[in-house]
Amino acid sequence: MTSASDSQSFSVVAGDKHSEVPLTLDEPVPQALGFFDQFGLWGNLGVSLLGFTGAIFVLQPNGTGTRELSLAASVTAIVVGTVLGTLVVALSGVAGARTGAPAMVLLRGLFGRRLSYVPTVMNIIQLLGWGIFELVTIATAAHTVAPGLARWEYIVMAGAITGLLTLRPLGAIRILRRVATPVVLVVLVYLSVELLGHHVPSFTHGTWSGYWAASDTVIAVAVSFAPLAADYTRHSRSTRTAFFGAFVGYSLTQILCYVIGLIALVTVAKNPSDIYGAFIAVPLGSLCFALLAARELDQSFADVYSTVVSVQNLRPLWDRRVLALGVSLLSTALALLINIADYENFLVLLGSVFVPMSAVFIVDFFILARGTWSLSGHARRSTMLIPWAFGFVIYQFINPGYISWWVSMWSHVANFVHFHNRAWMSASLTSFVVSGAATLVTGAVSHMIARRRGQPDEGELVESLEAPVRP
Repeated sequence: MTSASDSQSFSVVAGDKHSEVPLTLDEPVPQALGFFDQFGLWGNLGVSLLGFTGAIFVLQPNGTGTRELSLAASVTAIVVGTVLGTLVVALSGVAGARTGAPAMVLLRGLFGRRLSYVPTVMNIIQLLGWGIFELVTIATAAHTVAPGLARWEYIVMAGAITGLLTLRPLGAIRILRRVATPVVLVVLVYLSVELLGHHVPSFTHGTWSGYWAASDTVIAVAVSFAPLAADYTRHSRSTRTAFFGAFVGYSLTQILCYVIGLIALVTVAKNPSDIYGAFIAVPLGSLCFALLAARELDQSFADVYSTVVSVQNLRPLWDRRVLALGVSLLSTALALLINIADYENFLVLLGSVFVPMSAVFIVDFFILARGTWSLSGHARRSTMLIPWAFGFVIYQFINPGYISWWVSMWSHVANFVHFHNRAWMSASLTSFVVSGAATLVTGAVSHMIARRRGQPDEGELVESLEAPVRP
């Protein structure tokens, strides 16, 4: 018997406010989420406690002790970086809305079934790591506000709540829309007003040197959600709902989040570790910070649930509820046992894998395949690994991260091939453009070779098994 997850398309059905995610990939996918559901989900995901402290990488993109960007340069970098990064997320989400397939299953159309397991395993590793990181962040923030309980107790509580949320994902998204989103917007506006009451330096004082490195940081944060987007947009009532809900919701709140962190840094906080104290110090600050800490559960929810859906690309008939409880328990146990901060640089490095892959995905889906794809995975499209790998190498040449031996290795390779990094280069943008262009070239070469041999190329084989496109 062939399951829907093994065939060329998913069965998409109308949904309502009582609809829930099917237990396996072999069941119909309900179109249950409207614009405000998607706006609420992505609006909450755009806010993060880590985002507030991450503003330092925008203000001082060249490292601690270097000259700061002007506020004009910093705010522009935040807006441009967020818009560009979120555009990738929203386009990735459109593919999920059209096909009804989750993110990692969509990669069967890009690479073929077996090769899709490579990015799937990478995604599982990074999502599990970030899920652990979020539990630790939530516990640390909660302990700061209410030190009456030990940090490990908050980790257990956060892990338990995350597990419950992942049992009913669409229900959790509706809760975010009705409750969390209005509260978060009020808190963000309130903190902005309070912090702007302090003396703010001249908007033009500072430098523009390092502008693209600052933008690159913001882009990378947004693009990190691209491998998750279709897990949620597949339940949208239309592709417009999927695109604009994700684009508007995430862009609005990430910009607010980074700008608030930036204002805190240039007014009352002396370094990133002081930002939480700066929030607590304002009137009603403890309440605001407590609400933001509680809202952080949406991040751990997304990490755990998308881990579950990624695993289902490997095992389509496994029950998502069992997987959700298992992943939640594992994340909680590891959050208690290991120092996840030691792995942060590795997680950032792993995330850089998905920037060029997103370019390959978007160009192939929207341009080469014209929005139609087979999800059967029968066609092994190994040539699509070439532009992905090419973009990854370019990314490492420009920004290899912070792991010393890895940085040293890529510096030697870049010198060997006479690649010279320039201040205007953005690792995310450059690797994305290079991967996208290489995908077009790879597709054209594959098509030409196939024509000469008198055989259908990979793209034609995919199109011949195309999944129906929804408006």
